[in-house]
Amino acid sequence: MRSSTNEFDVIVIGGGIMGSATAYQTAKRGCRTLLLEQFDLLHHRGSSHGESRTIRATYPEDYYTDMVLESSKLWREAEAEAGYRVYTSTPHLDMGPANDASLQAVIASCQKNSFSVQVLNHREVADKFSGRLSIPEDWIAVYTEFGGIIKPTKAVAMFQALAFRRGAVLKDNMEVKDIKREEVRGGIVVYTAMGDKFWGRKCVVTAGAWTKKLVHSITGHDLPIQPLETAVWYWRIKEGHEEKYAIGGDFPTFASYGQPYIYGTPSLEFPGLIKIAVHGGCLCDPDKRPWLPGRDLDSLKEWIEGRFLGLLDCSTPASTQSCMYSMTPDEDFVLDFLGGEFKEDIVIGGGFSGHGFKMSPVIGRILADLVLTGSADGVELKHFRIGRFDENPKGNVKEFADQVGFIESPN
Repeated sequence: MRSSTNEFDVIVIGGGIMGSATAYQTAKRGCRTLLLEQFDLLHHRGSSHGESRTIRATYPEDYYTDMVLESSKLWREAEAEAGYRVYTSTPHLDMGPANDASLQAVIASCQKNSFSVQVLNHREVADKFSGRLSIPEDWIAVYTEFGGIIKPTKAVAMFQALAFRRGAVLKDNMEVKDIKREEVRGGIVVYTAMGDKFWGRKCVVTAGAWTKKLVHSITGHDLPIQPLETAVWYWRIKEGHEEKYAIGGDFPTFASYGQPYIYGTPSLEFPGLIKIAVHGGCLCDPDKRPWLPGRDLDSLKEWIEGRFLGLLDCSTPASTQSCMYSMTPDEDFVLDFLGGEFKEDIVIGGGFSGHGFKMSPVIGRILADLVLTGSADGVELKHFRIGRFDENPKGNVKEFADQVGFIESPN
């Protein structure tokens, strides 16, 4: 096996947005880097494809704001290096009942982080958006100029191209079946389903919805990361009103707290359509997923009718897409060493719980820091340690409700 063509400083397993951003970071630092993807590069079977992801810094958890702000800077730096844009700035609006604990936590988090927002009542929302958006009298909204939309497939391609420019080796259709320690010379050996073997000094696992399966096959232990299939819906804007919701104006990305948690973007990817979806779905096996899980859309349709003043056709979605989340019990990430016999030679990045894409540049930086230096600056890693689930199976304790909703699998 010993050959310069199959020996690397860092092997990254999983070529979605997190693995691609990590490979870019390690290659940028002069490390010989291998990025392995089990399917085709830029495939649509995981969590990193599609037309849009939102970026926002208004989190109930105060430890995400700085990560989002650093990511925004890193997105712009990567775009400058690539020579094209993947991130379009917009305002952002959170809304919900005035007494909603999560929305109140958003306000408190912004205050703690000195992040500028405006808290609006229902009249101020109506005035600000000129009759395009309405909230009930007992609701409030939190408005900020800091928001945006990221083009996900284009963003993954950007980080892969930048990693390749820096000397990284990218190999797709390479399903990893096992990882073992190399007892004689140190490091680890990665084995693929096709019989390939690669030696690496260090390894980063960013396998998305397959992380739990891969870690179990390596160690026999189960990480509390559960795949969930979700659907994304696009709704037709009624004729004559399309420009009111188009990207490039002042209409925001948005999130609505409560049950269900609803989110959306200005009209961008499909002319005349606007993305409005529920943050949730059904638990699944990533290798046997139902593809487009069934869901009762009545509550979402009712929400759209009430918020958008009849300007959208909410009789039926104009388009539907499928995606996966990788859920942890507390909806916080896992950014940690695998430990055990591998000690600090393998780093895990997973459990991004439907809200990690926006932070992928900083997550790539953190994972590269951990695997190369054993520590990471600028982030409170205690929130993301695997060991938190040993102390409490539910993970980090929070004083507000989970954001992701679960429905029964149709299978």
